[in-house]
Amino acid sequence: MNIQQFQYIIALAETKHFERAAESCHITQSTLSTMISRLEDELGIQVFDRKKKPIEISIEGEAILEQIKKIKKEIDSLSALTQEIKGEIKGTLNIAVIPTIAPYILPLVLRSFSQKFPKLELIVREQTTEEIVRLIKSRQLDIGILSTPLYEKELVEHPLYNEPFVFFTQKTHPPKTIETNQLETNNLCLLEEGHCMRAQVLELCNVQLKKKNKVGNFNYSASSIDSLMKFVLANKMDTLLPYLAAMELPKEAQKNIVQFAEPMPYRSVGIVVHKHFVRKKILSMLIKEIQEKIAPLIPQLGSNKKQLQPV
Repeated sequence: MNIQQFQYIIALAETKHFERAAESCHITQSTLSTMISRLEDELGIQVFDRKKKPIEISIEGEAILEQIKKIKKEIDSLSALTQEIKGEIKGTLNIAVIPTIAPYILPLVLRSFSQKFPKLELIVREQTTEEIVRLIKSRQLDIGILSTPLYEKELVEHPLYNEPFVFFTQKTHPPKTIETNQLETNNLCLLEEGHCMRAQVLELCNVQLKKKNKVGNFNYSASSIDSLMKFVLANKMDTLLPYLAAMELPKEAQKNIVQFAEPMPYRSVGIVVHKHFVRKKILSMLIKEIQEKIAPLIPQLGSNKKQLQPV
């Protein structure tokens, strides 16, 4: 068996079509079919069920494919490591960022970072914390940017910055500061379930909201901070926001931002990689880029503060 055969199996698994898989590998269809058959004979397992249209992966083949992807990732990591040792930064870097962080750091960081490495292809997308952890563990993702700590043995966390939360209220005369135990949850609007920020706010309020974002006779589930704020503004509700999101509100709306009194609640934002991630140089440079761009925008937290865990 060899790496080319692994590539052919991955291509066929993704396309489920011999001709398209062969085109993506820049070989003939007969070569692709022959090489995959040889590997199946060597393993003694049929990875694909060729009787199905479109072609399907067999039950046994699913386990083989998963292991092949891991091996392919390790080989790619070896190649990336040798490039770094030789001072070459190229190839592909897959990055995922949770939705409550991505809109506020990527516009400040992504272009300047990518321009420093013209031979490096950056693939960046938004994902939930749960999905980022799953993809990094399976080695399908290189880097995650999310709220930490995660307490995952397979992952290594690198701190970026601590971001305080603020309270947004549409009361006519909002207070200058507010205690966390003074929050009124009956008018509080949160992101939908699945976002760690929702769990953090519930932790802060020490409540479990039975009805989320209910106004009149309907419920609304917000999937992003932008959608959440539009709903909050339209229905004169309250919410909690991370500091960077609050600072992007229109100036008129910023008058309704209330700082928390100490202990000030905050979340820790960090970069997460697999424990076997080898591209140390590119990782350290990305950490430096983010910290240099974001740190000046966030107020320094005093010693009396409350860290919210990404539940």
